[in-house]
Amino acid sequence: MAKDCSFDIVSEFDKQELVNAVDQVKRELNSRFDLKGSDSDVILDADKSITITTNDEMKLRNILDILQSKMIKRGLSIKILDAQTVENALGGNVRQVFNLKKGLTQELAKKIVADIKNTKLKVQASIQGEQVRVSGKDKDDLQAVIKMLREKEESYDVPLQFQNYR
Repeated sequence: MAKDCSFDIVSEFDKQELVNAVDQVKRELNSRFDLKGSDSDVILDADKSITITTNDEMKLRNILDILQSKMIKRGLSIKILDAQTVENALGGNVRQVFNLKKGLTQELAKKIVADIKNTKLKVQASIQGEQVRVSGKDKDDLQAVIKMLREKEESYDVPLQFQNYR
């Protein structure tokens, strides 16, 4: 009477940590010598996107570098940033929008399920909305799947988290 064990594969981020990282970037904009007096601004738009507006592309790259370092220090993956094209804004400024990736797309979920099936382990993987549920009788098989996915995580364009392991 062995009970099935399972876990979920998701792609999420901690909203509060992202808010804190953006706040730290805003504070650093006011104190950094090379960015002082440059009408630079970083706006977090309802957990959907981050918009950076500044004078020129060099400052834009500097601000992006600051944002990425603050995100890494707070345990957020920079893979959640989906960079859009740099566009011109009012007053000769430049603006770049970074959409925030959350959840697994259908294509990525199918790729993950195919990778799990290629391991030939006795587990079942099913797509449930924006997550993938993996279940099996042996916890060692589930841990082998997690290990395999961590090794292949670079080939996926989103960070993966493993939840509800039971």
